[in-house]
Amino acid sequence: MTVSVLPRAAAGLSESTSVDLAARVQLAAVKTPLMETPIPTAYVAAEDGDSDPPLLLIHGFDSSLFEFRRLLPLLAPRAWAVDLLGFGFSDRTLSPDLSPGAIKLHLHSFWQQKIGRPVVLVGASMGGAAAIDFALTYPEAVAGLVLLDAAGFAAGPAMGSLMVPPLDSWATAFLRNPRVRRSISRQAYFDKSFVTADAELCAALHLLCPGWKESLIAFTKSGGYNFLTAKISQINCPTLVIWGEQDKILGTKDARRFEGAIAGSQLIWIPQCGHVPHLEKPQATAAAILPFVSQLAQP
Repeated sequence: MTVSVLPRAAAGLSESTSVDLAARVQLAAVKTPLMETPIPTAYVAAEDGDSDPPLLLIHGFDSSLFEFRRLLPLLAPRAWAVDLLGFGFSDRTLSPDLSPGAIKLHLHSFWQQKIGRPVVLVGASMGGAAAIDFALTYPEAVAGLVLLDAAGFAAGPAMGSLMVPPLDSWATAFLRNPRVRRSISRQAYFDKSFVTADAELCAALHLLCPGWKESLIAFTKSGGYNFLTAKISQINCPTLVIWGEQDKILGTKDARRFEGAIAGSQLIWIPQCGHVPHLEKPQATAAAILPFVSQLAQP
């Protein structure tokens, strides 16, 4: 693990999947149209860079690539993961624009410079919305979509109306509170035993990076992905929707909405699972993704 990539608190990680992922995190200096200075971007590279199609895993709101610590090894050797602009361990301080449009430009630049061929985007929660937005703008870069309890139909963060001083600082201080984060984590899982000390550390490490509060405020004030609903039916790439049957964060209605809106899409339910199937049921999630990817790989 490169010392400068993760906060020093990462030394406290204890579960094997967390420790292994931490050792693989790298920083890329990604050149973007957003600014002259390259943006340091945290990512995990595929073990086999020649596997086709590669997978690119995209995390959710106020999260990081550590979301995929249990799923990524099961999708090896073809899986990449990246921290979106303004999130995770990617730089939050250089770009003044942290809107969905800027996130998309940054993600495309990362794709161009590190992967450069069509990928299967695997987006979790807000990452699903980011994947949809990317696929609609850059269809040539996308071989397929996997949506994990994805946002897109759902409204953006409810705290958006609070993002004016001094309420913005109060709102982010509330979200930083360990008890609040623990409560959100418990709501995300069907099996509450997954909310371990290691899991809480994984979910909080990125809060220690410079600019966490400011970037969260900037993104939320942008309105997030509230503009996507009418565009979802325009998706024309192969799409797999995976949804936890006991999702208490987004509910379950949107799973059927995605299935109905995206032509030819497939919906797979994960039983006894909440909002984060990639964390709570990684084996079942991988078992759903791998055949989908194998079909895309066939000539």
